[in-house]
Amino acid sequence: MVQTTDLKALTIKTARIAITTGKWMRAQQVNFSQDSVEVKAHNSLVSYVDQQAEKQIIEGLLELLPEAAILGEEGGAQASDSPYKWIIDPLDGTTNFIHGLPNFAVSIALEHAGSLLLGVVYEVALDECFYAWKSGGAYLNGKRIYCTPITDLQVSLLATGFPYANFDKMEAYMNIFKDYMAQTRGLRRLGSAATDLAYVACGRFDGFFEYGLAPWDVAAGALLVQEAGGKVSDFAGADNYVYGQEIVASSSGIFDGLMKPIQKHWPEKS
Repeated sequence: MVQTTDLKALTIKTARIAITTGKWMRAQQVNFSQDSVEVKAHNSLVSYVDQQAEKQIIEGLLELLPEAAILGEEGGAQASDSPYKWIIDPLDGTTNFIHGLPNFAVSIALEHAGSLLLGVVYEVALDECFYAWKSGGAYLNGKRIYCTPITDLQVSLLATGFPYANFDKMEAYMNIFKDYMAQTRGLRRLGSAATDLAYVACGRFDGFFEYGLAPWDVAAGALLVQEAGGKVSDFAGADNYVYGQEIVASSSGIFDGLMKPIQKHWPEKS
């Protein structure tokens, strides 16, 4: 296994790859045409930017750990017997990018035998690089970050995402929304789960919840929250948040309160 000292260096190198790719994407957005957009599935969009960005990222990561497996949103994959696996979203927030909105990010995580080792989220428009490594803390552009210390859900600001393909649990989801609307200062939807989780880690949001997500949406951000002192789980309160398509993340002080509306309304078998 990569040692702690090496893990820090590996994280910094991974962050540089994310930043380089993100700046290239920002330049592409200036003259981007929706004519280059392809529809993968209902409300699931992709362009040459996503695909080329993933290619750039994979090339960089293979130089760092050539033996590692790779799981990428845009089909970039490498099977391997190695216990290491990169989990990559080259452009989290593709719809925002296509419409000229600023909220989109590069997300890269490294997993070892099912345990997250490092996570990087580069929020492109603000040139903010969030990164963390296991037992090493979470950082934003080199400065240590922490989740908010609040303990009262009533003063919290939450982030979420709206389902874009799986609508069969909408009634339960809307009931959860109703409870949070009455019990918090409000809810926001930025359109990038990786950014949402990074913002929980640095205290801009107090909590985040969403379902219908993929591993590349949440892997890096989940580790950021944990290393920033927060808690992360799936909707059942268990630890299947990377591959289980559900995630709840927040500062430790409001986590139990945040879970109550979900446990009240969400179907037992999700």
